[in-house]
Amino acid sequence: MISLDKKARIDICQKYIEQGVIIIDIDSTYIENTVSIGNGTVIYPNNYIEGETIIGKDCIIGPNNRIINTVIANGVNIQSSYITDSKIGDKCEIGPFAHIRPNNVLNNSVKVGAFVELKNSNIDDETHVAHLTYIGDSDVGKKVNFGCGTTIANYNGVEKNRCIIEDKCFIGCNTNLVSPVTLKEATYTAAGTTVTKDTKEYSLIIGRPEEIMIEGWAKGKYKNQ
Repeated sequence: MISLDKKARIDICQKYIEQGVIIIDIDSTYIENTVSIGNGTVIYPNNYIEGETIIGKDCIIGPNNRIINTVIANGVNIQSSYITDSKIGDKCEIGPFAHIRPNNVLNNSVKVGAFVELKNSNIDDETHVAHLTYIGDSDVGKKVNFGCGTTIANYNGVEKNRCIIEDKCFIGCNTNLVSPVTLKEATYTAAGTTVTKDTKEYSLIIGRPEEIMIEGWAKGKYKNQ
């Protein structure tokens, strides 16, 4: 015998299927009846879609997502991620393993990749945040590229501060941006740089410690091996 709870979930899924949504596995899909989903969208197994979520047309909601109170536009691809209280524009790519916390706005064709966390930020068209990056309390322009390991240092122990990154900036791997700070248009940061001051347009910022090489230092380590 099917439980009342399971029957209710199946009935909700059937309603979406009748509206043109493709649900791969009803038994492992949990969609609340407050959700709106456009036709042509594909829902893979093990998804939890809750609250006032709105999903547009022709999206791919891959396996293992939880989506809460989020507006998702058309043609979006989401894989194995947690998203809450945010807005996502057309043709964005999210995940796998992204964490999109409340109050984010992603415009069109934004890429948020593996192990990226976003919080209270605005990200404009065609910006790529591919992997292992934290962006908090920031306003990011168009066509910005974030290298692996970038961190926005938005909290000084007392208050949160905002970071502004203008269009076409290129953020090198393992860059730290200490808010409040503004990167003007097309700023480049070298890998391993910490930025604490506002930049000028089209500048390159290098903030690494000087590299020191001590020749022969390791020979003693291998003397008895």
